[in-house]
Amino acid sequence: MDSQSDECIKHRDILFDPVHDQDDAPSQRAMLLLADAPGIINLHPTSNTQLHISYDLRIVNLDIIETALKEVGFHLDNSLMSKLRRALCQFTEETQCLNMGYHTDSKTTRDIYICRYLRRPHGCRDERPSHWREYR
Repeated sequence: MDSQSDECIKHRDILFDPVHDQDDAPSQRAMLLLADAPGIINLHPTSNTQLHISYDLRIVNLDIIETALKEVGFHLDNSLMSKLRRALCQFTEETQCLNMGYHTDSKTTRDIYICRYLRRPHGCRDERPSHWREYR
């Protein structure tokens, strides 16, 4: 593998809230759910409430994975350290994607300026003199 693809493979731990899932193993259920997801390379539960995941950043990121888990009904650990780690991971992954040229938003700066220019009233588009343009 080349160095760019090595940089795009991320290894993270997803922690689940032990209070909500005391008797069953949420890491096992999450592993079964994410096993066939695109971009997921490796899944390994390290405990009942911790899942080690490897994924390709060019296809999926931690924010998308955690949002999908929350939507299905998993309760993630919301301790202060987990929130800080999650925010740091999301920031660094977003920055890395932007630096590599993978934009998550559909509008680029050029598109925004083009739309603004087209909506702005000005006489640059009409070649007729002003008295002909205002004639009714």
